[in-house]
Amino acid sequence: MAIQAYQEVMSVYGGRILPYRHPYTQFVKRVGERLVKVSGMENIKWEFYVVDSPEKNAFVLPGGKVFVFTGILPIVQNEDGMAAVLGHEISHQLARHSAEKLSFAKILLVLRLTLALFGVDPSFFSNLSMDLLMMKPFSRKCEIEADDIGLQLMAQACFDPREAINVWRRMETMNDVNVPQFINTHPSHKNRIEYLQKKVNR
Repeated sequence: MAIQAYQEVMSVYGGRILPYRHPYTQFVKRVGERLVKVSGMENIKWEFYVVDSPEKNAFVLPGGKVFVFTGILPIVQNEDGMAAVLGHEISHQLARHSAEKLSFAKILLVLRLTLALFGVDPSFFSNLSMDLLMMKPFSRKCEIEADDIGLQLMAQACFDPREAINVWRRMETMNDVNVPQFINTHPSHKNRIEYLQKKVNR
C-alpha cells in the first residue's frame, strides 16, 4: 500500500519536486531531521520532498515519505512554524494513523455485512451517513492526537511549541471558506487554536 501511494503521488507531483540542494528542501529537511531524532523512529528511512505548488498543504505517506508544498511556506514563516507542520505530520506516522484508518474501514465493512446477514438493508446507512457519523469524527480524532504528539516533539527537539498557535492563526486568516467542523475531516481552525492554546499553556 505504501509503495503504491508513493508511486501515485510521484506520478502527480514528481515533475514539480524541488532539487535536493534547493534552499527550501534543505530548510524542510533540517527541521524534519531534528524532529525525527526525538521521535524514536530513526529506523525509518525518512525522505522530505518539497513540491513547487501553491497548495497550503503537507502530508506524510506510510514509510516516512513527507511532502511539503511551497504554498505553505509563507504560513510557517520560520523553523518553529515548519516544526509545527512537520511535527504534526511525523506524529501521524508515529501514531500509525494510516493503519488505524484501514482497520477502521474494515470494521465498517463488517458492520454492513452483519446488518445484511440479519436482514437489515445496509443501505440504511448510506455512504454519506457512514462518512459523517464515523469516518470523519475518527479522522478528526487522529488530527487532534497528531497535534498533541506534534507539540511534544517540538518541545523535545527544542522548537517553540507556541508557534503552532501562530501557524494556525495565519492559516485561518488565509482561508476563504470556513467549513463546518462536522463535515470536515480536520478540526476547525478556531477549535484547533483553542485546543493548542490549552495544551501549550498547561
